[in-house]
Amino acid sequence: MQAGDGAGAYRNAADGVAGGRLAPQIVDTPAQLPVARWNALLARQATPTPFMRAEYLAALHDSGSAVPPTGWTPRFMLLWDGDQLAAACPLYLKTHSYGEYVFDWAWANAYAEHGLAYYPKALVAVPFTPVPGTRLLARDEAARRALITAVRDWCAGHRLSSLHLLYGDAADLAACDAAGLMRRGQVQFHWTNRDPASGRPFADFDALLAALTQDKRKKIRQERRKVAEAGVRFRCAAGADITPADWALFYRCYRRTYLEHGNAPYLTPDFFAHMARELADAWVLFVAERDGHPIATSLIAVGAGQSSAGGQNTSNPEAVAYGRYWGALERVDGLHFEACYHQPLDWCIRHGVARFEGGAQGEHKMARALLPVATHSAHWLAHPGFADAVARFLEREGAGITDYLEHLRTHSPFRTLRPG
Repeated sequence: MQAGDGAGAYRNAADGVAGGRLAPQIVDTPAQLPVARWNALLARQATPTPFMRAEYLAALHDSGSAVPPTGWTPRFMLLWDGDQLAAACPLYLKTHSYGEYVFDWAWANAYAEHGLAYYPKALVAVPFTPVPGTRLLARDEAARRALITAVRDWCAGHRLSSLHLLYGDAADLAACDAAGLMRRGQVQFHWTNRDPASGRPFADFDALLAALTQDKRKKIRQERRKVAEAGVRFRCAAGADITPADWALFYRCYRRTYLEHGNAPYLTPDFFAHMARELADAWVLFVAERDGHPIATSLIAVGAGQSSAGGQNTSNPEAVAYGRYWGALERVDGLHFEACYHQPLDWCIRHGVARFEGGAQGEHKMARALLPVATHSAHWLAHPGFADAVARFLEREGAGITDYLEHLRTHSPFRTLRPG
């Protein structure tokens, strides 16, 4: 299918928006995206992230990371109002459910047991990126509703089993609600740069420790002491200061850790080469060294409100950091926690970053000052019987998620957030 094919299938969905007609277009490679217009529309959204930038999405494709042979076939949807981009989203056809972090394997198995094909399915998401944020780029809410309706109707017209929007923001979810998609909840763990007692940003890492309960404070100090006593020291490189040798070291660590768990890494070396060339300012690298030799790395991204990852220490109420990747060449007790949480949080405090998102899953993150938050996806299934069954399942699962969140919040690591 070529870009623009099947436009007639969307005419009804795009009619009447803002008093006119929006013309749909399907783009089958991110290289065809109108980069400047896409990024300008992204910048207008409530929760933009660097992972929705056209350069990031193109790098996933051009590097061979998210391409048809790996199960990701791009069919990006754009809605045009004349020569103005009114709405757009990344849309993929998927032949499996790997790299999504919202688990629907049971749904696929149920389809198979009844002789039905679950794959290919449609996915509005950023590959391999469980980061909440805007997925439906739109100039206004009417255009956002038109976009998800057009995507849903395109899926129905192509007889796809289902459509799934992953890690959307509140505006996305409202549009999905209006289009008849079903919500699904999950839990992540995020840190906020705000002392619960004073309401002000933390002055330094010691101030963060002082806000924690005694047992959590003691645990973190013990972890950091073990790493230091093992002779491990850290250095940090941000933005353009991350050298080619640093990137090569990072990938060596990243790949090694994946392979140790019996998996090949999702991302190729060429993907990170694209990041170094095109989005260097979005990244901060922490390198652990012992006896002058590197032994581990962790990589975080910084977006929204931070002009550069290498910016100076000024309070930035809009800046968000995202824990993304890590890897180690040697085993040291506590090294993972130091590289992935303590070092990044220290950096965030010193650079005035407002929030650090720790990625998918992991109750252990609460002991490192990250708190539980709800994240959401939205789902449409074409088969009425399966849609009804999934709706009942999601109702039960949703009640369990609500109870789980309430339980977690009674075990806050912060002294002033404990119940009673």
